[in-house]
Amino acid sequence: MAETFDLLISGAELVTPSGRGAGDVGVRDGKIAAIGSLSASQAGEVIDGRGLTVLPGVIDSQVHFREPGMEWKEDLETGSRGAVLGGVTTVFEMPNTRPPTIDRARLDDKLARAKGRMHCDHAFYVGATHENAAELGELERSPGCCGVKVFMGASTGDLLIPDNEGIEAVLRSIHRRAAFHSEDEARLAERRSLARPGDWTSHPEVRDVAAAVRSTRRLIGMAERLGKRVHILHVTTAEEVEIIAAHRAVATMEANPQHLTYAAPEVYERLKGYAQMNPPIREARHREGLWRGVSQGVVDVLGTDHAPHTKEEKEQPYPASPSGMPGVQTLVPVMLTHVAAGRLTLERFVDLTAHGPQRVFGLAEKGRLAVGYDADFTVVDLKARRTIRNADMANRSGWTPFDGFEATGWPVATIIRGVCVMRDDEVVRPGQGRPARFLETLSAQ
Repeated sequence: MAETFDLLISGAELVTPSGRGAGDVGVRDGKIAAIGSLSASQAGEVIDGRGLTVLPGVIDSQVHFREPGMEWKEDLETGSRGAVLGGVTTVFEMPNTRPPTIDRARLDDKLARAKGRMHCDHAFYVGATHENAAELGELERSPGCCGVKVFMGASTGDLLIPDNEGIEAVLRSIHRRAAFHSEDEARLAERRSLARPGDWTSHPEVRDVAAAVRSTRRLIGMAERLGKRVHILHVTTAEEVEIIAAHRAVATMEANPQHLTYAAPEVYERLKGYAQMNPPIREARHREGLWRGVSQGVVDVLGTDHAPHTKEEKEQPYPASPSGMPGVQTLVPVMLTHVAAGRLTLERFVDLTAHGPQRVFGLAEKGRLAVGYDADFTVVDLKARRTIRNADMANRSGWTPFDGFEATGWPVATIIRGVCVMRDDEVVRPGQGRPARFLETLSAQ
């Protein structure tokens, strides 16, 4: 007797834990129910996958959607719209909003704001402070929480724990893996006077390699001493890749597409304030060091650090211009272009955007194209050639540092728990996002 599915994707190339191969995938009740040759089956909806490739749903584990408090830059609706237009099925959103997400009430407020407005699945970080360190072990178990975020160096917002005593208090309190912005605040303070007014090429001099390396060494030393797990966000230096590689028992790391694609000083000369972010885009040797980390398996995940500011804000003269850039909508086409150029395999891309986030953060039921998992799919045309344009960006600020980028590979559908949310550059089923679940907190959800 033929099986019946809610959704059947037929004749596509599938990227499963077994590798790449042609096949069909059947979905029932929001889960992957079968993979293989399913031509005899019936389905409520059939998607012809011929010429297309189905990936496990792409997960962006670092975005700043700016709500509440900075909605003129971005909000949960526009940020998640960009996500699904870009083929991203799940995002983890950062706590440096106004007010910051530092307690259960503010976490619950974000979850309430997301309900019916966010188009992709989501989870929210709780921000660490000196004052809430003792409560973080409980807060990290809250439904809809992806973990604790710690700023060791100042960036956008007011969250900051620069001292060893404060970091150790956070590490002693938590049980899950915490995520860190790793720059040494004392070093940054010493070097702020090195900023040359109107000259963005001085940004990686102010926030230099030593600021990142010193902070990451300190953090890993504390994590090893206390037996805690740390995830180092937006790593930018070749030296940090080597440090993390030597301490894999406690440390995982993220790389960003912009650091893998651009290099100083050229990017600052061309894009000026639009290239400014923290930690900075650095010289080509660091970009190549990150690519070595990708090829050697040291990089665990790709996140975007999606962090929009308005054009008016970004066009202020340095150092008044704020740091941060959009990225969630361009993650897939930019990195598929690197796949097309032979810099990484499609399987490694899947590992960095699906399998990796599932491993690092302990996502439940997501991150694999396998029976029993959520039917989250990023459907792409690997041969499509498109130009990324500011005009096509959903973010409230209306720009991208990749404007004019000639992409090879494009997302054509975003499917979340069996629901086709985006098809052919249009959000067709809005407001479908739900909170993601995590293995370490299932009993609390």
